[in-house]
Amino acid sequence: METAVKRMYEGLFLVDTAIAAADWDLVCETINRILDKAEAEVVSFRKWDERKLTYDIGKVSRGTYILVYFNCDPLRVNEIERDVQLSETLLRVMILRTDRMTQDDIEKATPLMVAEKQAEEEAAQAAAEAAEAEKARAAEAPETGSDSDVNVTDESQESQEGHQAGDAENTASPEDPQQH
Repeated sequence: METAVKRMYEGLFLVDTAIAAADWDLVCETINRILDKAEAEVVSFRKWDERKLTYDIGKVSRGTYILVYFNCDPLRVNEIERDVQLSETLLRVMILRTDRMTQDDIEKATPLMVAEKQAEEEAAQAAAEAAEAEKARAAEAPETGSDSDVNVTDESQESQEGHQAGDAENTASPEDPQQH
């Protein structure tokens, strides 16, 4: 006798990072195909994070985790796990029953989302600081540019004086007792 009651499950699928980066659509299609075969209803599907694996699986040392919440008949969960084991695209899966999950829990930010948001905020802050520094430089710079001309002139005068001093040393006669 088969039950028609579907329960909420959380599935954490592990994929080789190289495969996920090369063909993300294939990974999504594979997971969706396995869940459709088990007549599961996907509630949420998103990339969770990319991490170094504690131990290599085959020759794979980095993995991409995909977090999927779905409603499924409890008797079909074993089919999902078996299909993942037979899949060449997916490395592992962990499926947990999550009947008490609220929609807020499901929509909670993943580590990847938190890292992306933090990177965006840091980039925006860096851009704002760069804009402020550029404004400050523009405000300090004279409108006519006369200070920069003076600096160039001063440098060229120092350079000419240095050359003249060097020329005077080179033109001294070798018979000069002070040179030896």
